[in-house]
Amino acid sequence: MGEESHTGPAVGCPGAVPPVSVSSVGAAGQLCRRRSAGSRTRSTKLLRLIDLDFSFTFSLLDLPPVNEYDMYIRNFGKKNTKQAYVQYNEDNVDRDVQTEEVETQEVWTQHPGEGAAVSGGSERSGPLDAAAIVPKVNTPRLCSFLRAACQVIAVLLEEDRVALEPIWTPRAQDCTLRFSDSSAQLNTSLPFLQNRRVSYLHASQVQRRMVVSVHGRPGKAFAPLLDGRYVLCVWDIWQPSGPQKVLICESKVTCCCFSPFKAFLLFAGTVHGSVVVWDLREDARIHHYVKLSGCFWTFRTATFSTDGVLTSVNHRSPLQAIEPIAGSVCKRQSCVLSPFSSQEEPAGLSFHVASLDESGVLNVWVVVELAKADTAGAISDLGLLPGGRIKLVHSAAIQLSDSLSHKGYELRGSTQTLNVKFLPSDPNRFVVGTDMGLISHGTRQDVRVSPRLFRPQQQGVRPVKVNVIDFSPFGEPIFLAGCSDGSIRLHQLTAEQPLLQWDKSTDGRAVTGLQWSSTRPAVFLVQDDTSCVYIWDLLESDLGPVAKQPVYLDRLVAMTVVGEAEKTRSGFLALVLARASGDVDVQYLRREWVAPVGDELQRLRLLLREAL
Repeated sequence: MGEESHTGPAVGCPGAVPPVSVSSVGAAGQLCRRRSAGSRTRSTKLLRLIDLDFSFTFSLLDLPPVNEYDMYIRNFGKKNTKQAYVQYNEDNVDRDVQTEEVETQEVWTQHPGEGAAVSGGSERSGPLDAAAIVPKVNTPRLCSFLRAACQVIAVLLEEDRVALEPIWTPRAQDCTLRFSDSSAQLNTSLPFLQNRRVSYLHASQVQRRMVVSVHGRPGKAFAPLLDGRYVLCVWDIWQPSGPQKVLICESKVTCCCFSPFKAFLLFAGTVHGSVVVWDLREDARIHHYVKLSGCFWTFRTATFSTDGVLTSVNHRSPLQAIEPIAGSVCKRQSCVLSPFSSQEEPAGLSFHVASLDESGVLNVWVVVELAKADTAGAISDLGLLPGGRIKLVHSAAIQLSDSLSHKGYELRGSTQTLNVKFLPSDPNRFVVGTDMGLISHGTRQDVRVSPRLFRPQQQGVRPVKVNVIDFSPFGEPIFLAGCSDGSIRLHQLTAEQPLLQWDKSTDGRAVTGLQWSSTRPAVFLVQDDTSCVYIWDLLESDLGPVAKQPVYLDRLVAMTVVGEAEKTRSGFLALVLARASGDVDVQYLRREWVAPVGDELQRLRLLLREAL
């Protein structure tokens, strides 16, 4: 038999290698490359999504470098040293003894001071510095602090006095009206106010607590200095026990107003056509002192008067109205501190005041504050009180009779002007009430305005007096007019005819008082000549008043409104009423007439648009 030879190991042998084909090796390589390519693609996509955050870092070791001095001390500073000795201050043998004379000085002071020197003393015996004992006193700040402190203490004393009085008294019960929460009486029982009737009331528009009352001559003789003069009292209604200032005037006062900054200047017009000014900041020592019933009272004469001085430009008819012209320099300020503080007002103030007489002459005056007062008087300013700093300079004269003689209106005789009001948002424009039912519209620069006249709904000219005019204090270009026939008109400055007119609201009685509320845009108050008070709320009813209060006993002769808008819970609205007996009481109205309702101003504007 022949034998076959094999080159490789036998198939069944243990060391045999299985045969591998070329096609299987190529497929495995492709599979491996495909997997590695998929891994690289995945890693590439993941690296696009992964971003390392380096926002947080921390230091593992912070070792500042060692300077040369520290290295030297570390190596050589403690070598060759030893403790030599310890000192216990046993060698200090000095003792404190008194060997110098005590320096003394005698000083004196006097209060109140009668002159410029109110303190002094002998020369010092020691060589101390003269400035060492001179106290550093800021006199203006001290005066301002004392005024504020006195004001606060006076209010607290008034509150204590009211708290100690009986809660219910017949007099208080008679004075409180039905629409009032409470009432208070100004103390008109003072000796110099006895037998004097109140003829006029006016409230400050920037310091709502300040009210001035004008009192006539007494019915019988009382004091030679006061018997032939008229008295004006400036009140803070939170301190009803006595007036803040007492003023006297030779002529009968027909109208008055406060300065537009703060209530430290009072202007008044008289029946003789003169304009007088009182500076309430003046030192009381330059005025009259009178002792009445054991108390000294200061009666202030006018700081400046145009009577008999500015004869060429002065009024020659009784004054009907006097109004401050509040321009851009006017700043409303709080009256938390004393209302007559001279340190709170800028020196050299200047603003305008307008005065209107019944013949239709409107004079504009510039109020000037002098830099320095002259106690000896000024030859060039004969109307200025010696020591006074406020004077009036005539600026312009406007003859309103020309604007009243309009074509198409047959005015019988001369038209009498009764009052004037300046637009709060534009002091150059004003309106004037007449005795023919017409209201004139004009400007200080003689610029043509439209309409020239505001007329009632009735056609023709009637002998009806426009007694009162009042602009809305909330910036709306509207004003109210109260007339002698009992009608009340609500006018808009862009229309000749009234938006609303109420003819029978007072049953034909003449309107003598009319004023917007200072806390609610849709509320105003009215007084007629039969001693009746009305409250209007246009949001509740635009047909007539929502409250009416007749006063039968001790009838009313004058009315004004005071109040502050509700900021926290201190808002209030009050009526100040003067009675025929000479009494003056303050009626604090209920909260429903004080606190405004939601969106009251917007609702009032909607009502006015519907009335067009």
